[in-house]
Amino acid sequence: MNQMNRPDEIDDKGAPLIEHLSELRSRLIKSVLAFVVGMVLCFTVATPIFNFLTAPLCDALASRGQDCDLIFISPQEGFFVAIKVSILGGFMLAFPVIAAQMWRFVAPGLYRSEKNAFLPFLVASPFMFLLGASFAFYVVTPLAYNFFLGFQQFGAGGEAVEGVPGAAPLSVVFQGSAQEYLNLTIKFIVAFGLCFQLPVLLTLMGKAGLVSERGLRAGRKWAIVGILTLAALVTPPDVITQLILFVVVYGLYEISIRLVGHVERKRNEKLRREGLLDEDDEVFVDEMEDEK
Repeated sequence: MNQMNRPDEIDDKGAPLIEHLSELRSRLIKSVLAFVVGMVLCFTVATPIFNFLTAPLCDALASRGQDCDLIFISPQEGFFVAIKVSILGGFMLAFPVIAAQMWRFVAPGLYRSEKNAFLPFLVASPFMFLLGASFAFYVVTPLAYNFFLGFQQFGAGGEAVEGVPGAAPLSVVFQGSAQEYLNLTIKFIVAFGLCFQLPVLLTLMGKAGLVSERGLRAGRKWAIVGILTLAALVTPPDVITQLILFVVVYGLYEISIRLVGHVERKRNEKLRREGLLDEDDEVFVDEMEDEK
C-alpha cells in the first residue's frame, strides 16, 4: 500500500539530527526576534500602557476623593517600570508568532490525528489566558485595591496624638511606588491567566489518557486543598479576593471534569465502532479507576 494514501501518517521526512537542531535554532531566532520587536514597540508606548494598567487603582482612589499619584522612589525606577511594561506587552504581541513557530517545529513529527487533537488546545490556550487576565484586571484588582486602600487613616477625622499637646491628628495615606504597583498588578494578571489554563491542561491530559473523569471526581477533596493553598499564595490577605479565586478555579475544575468525560465518551465510542472495546473492557477500566 502506498504510504502517501495512508490517512494517519507522520509527515516527518526522516531528517537527521543536525537538520532538526538547525530548524530548532531557526524557530528560536524567529521567536526571539518577534519578542524583541514587540518589546521595542511597547517600549515606545510604555507610558500609555502603564496609565491603562493603573485604571483600577485610580478608580479606587477617585471613589475616595484622592488623586491618583504614583511616585518613583529611586532614579532608575521609571526606566525599569518601562522595561517591565515592554516585556509583558512584547510577549503578548509576539505570542502568536512564538506559538506558530513551536507548532511548525513539532507538527511534522505528529500523526495527522494527533495534529487534529492538539491544534484546538493550542488555539484555546491564549484565549483562556486572556480571559483570565481580563478577569483579574477588571474584577479582582479593583476589589484588592479597594481592600488595601481601606486601611488609610485621614487626620481630619482622627484624634490628636496622645501625649503630644497640640499635635495634629495623624494621617496615613497612600503614596504608592509605581514599580510596586506594577509588580502586584502583573502578579494578579499572570496568576489568573495561568489558573484559567486548567481546563485546557486537564482536557489535553484526558485526551492523552493521563487523567480520567472518575479520577478527577475522586480527587475533588485534594483539588479543594490545592486551590485554597493557591488562593492564599497568589492573592493578597483579603478573604473576598481569595474566595473569588477559589470559586473561579474550582468552577474551572468542575468544567474540566465534564470536558474530560466528554473526551472519554468520544474515545470509547470510536473504539467500539472499530471493535477494539467492549463492555467487559469498560468495566475493567472502571474497576482499575476505583482502585486508584
